[in-house]
Formats: sequence, C-alpha cells, structure tokens
Amino acid sequence: MMIKYSSEAKTVYLYSLLSELWIDKNTGRLCLSFSSKALRITRIDDRRYWSRIPTDESRFQSVAYVQQVWWFEVGGEFKIQFPCGTYSLFFRIQLGKTSKRLGRRRICNSEHIHGWDIKPVRFQLATSDNQRAVSLCYLDNNPGNWSHYHVGDFKVENPDIETGIKFSMTQIDCTHTKGGLCVDSVFILPKESAEEVIRSK
Repeated sequence: MMIKYSSEAKTVYLYSLLSELWIDKNTGRLCLSFSSKALRITRIDDRRYWSRIPTDESRFQSVAYVQQVWWFEVGGEFKIQFPCGTYSLFFRIQLGKTSKRLGRRRICNSEHIHGWDIKPVRFQLATSDNQRAVSLCYLDNNPGNWSHYHVGDFKVENPDIETGIKFSMTQIDCTHTKGGLCVDSVFILPKESAEEVIRSK
C-alpha cells in the first residue's frame, strides 16, 4: 500500500483498487476501508461455497457471498502510521443477497440464510503493541439491510511509528453449516465520529 499525505490541503492519495483512505473532516484523523477482495477468506476460490457478486451497493463494486460453509473465517492485517487517538473497527455485512428487478426495484434473496442464530460469530482484533478486543455476536439483522458490526477499539499514542492491526470474524463450529451472508468491507474510523461516518457512507 502506497500512501501520500498532504497536510496543508487535508487530502490523502491512496494507490490501491482494494482499499480507500481519507481524512475525517471532524477529527482530522485517518479513516480506512478495505474491500472484501483485500481480505483473507477461507475457501474463497471454491465456487461451491463462495462467489464474488458485482453490486453498486459497495464502494468497491463487489462483495463476497457465502452460500454455505462449515468453517467460516474472514480476516486481514495491515500496518500504517495513525495520528494519535482511539479508533474503532467494523465489518460491513448483510444477510441475504440483493439485486434489482428490472434495474429498479431492490429485492433480497434470503433462501440461503441459515446457521447464524445457532452459535455466535467471534469478532476480534489485535495490535502490534498488544491491544486486543474480542466480541461474540449472533447475526440477527434484518435480511437485505447492511449492518456495521463493531469488532473493537484500539488506541494510538505514538503517531511516529507504524501500528500493525490484525482482525477477523469467524464461526468455526463444524456441528452445523451457515450461509446466505454478504461480506462487503472493513472500516477503521475515529471512535468519536464513527457513527456519523457510517451514516454518510
């Protein structure tokens, strides 16, 4: 990832088709988003389980859709110099697969949704300076509606060094299958303005 800052103009240039970086207008701190194509997804290349779906509902024009798996694991990692402050990490996901009928009316196909109400999904993050966050959550949002699931927060105290971040969402209880889920992206946002940024996106 190549990043160039212009502090006077408050602009950021990001050279990547799989991620986006910008400066939050309220805090002056960095915001990041990573496409599902930039994430590590177990068995993503096996069409029996996963597929890539083009859609204009994603800022990256594509989402990853899981039809059915026993072992669900999505994650990623990166390093970057953050300005000081507290940041929140979110997964943007949706139950069901949406499309537009006749190019207009939005419909949701929910036939493959199953398994997410049996055991919770485990969200976690870890930083290079040993901060950790773990949360367990059942995926019970309404099908066809995008939701931002909060993984956790981390604090940056030294802006002069890179902070490494590892994050994941998993459901690896192999006593049951699960499926019918779209994974769009991951957001890293200043904590105090996260809700406002999410509403605007």
